[in-house]
Amino acid sequence: MEISAAEFKAKCLKLMDEIARTRKPIVITKRGKPVAKLVPADPAPRKPLFGCMAGTVTFEGDILAPLDVEWEAEAETEPNLYPRKRQGRRRG
Repeated sequence: MEISAAEFKAKCLKLMDEIARTRKPIVITKRGKPVAKLVPADPAPRKPLFGCMAGTVTFEGDILAPLDVEWEAEAETEPNLYPRKRQGRRRG
């Protein structure tokens, strides 16, 4: 497909979307002579899913040993986990 430079300037963004969708290049002309070619970019190579997280985890200390710290949730002292009982009049 050929297009004049003036028309390309007016429709540049629309033409780029069309090239990305159709993958067909466009030749841009000036006074009927080709001066540039707009081609689709090569897609970025995809990384394999297997092993993509390799090297992102670090271990500090013995991860299998039991903890010596009691968690607030185990001791039932976590304030937001256990709602307070409402005090007030009962409706009868």
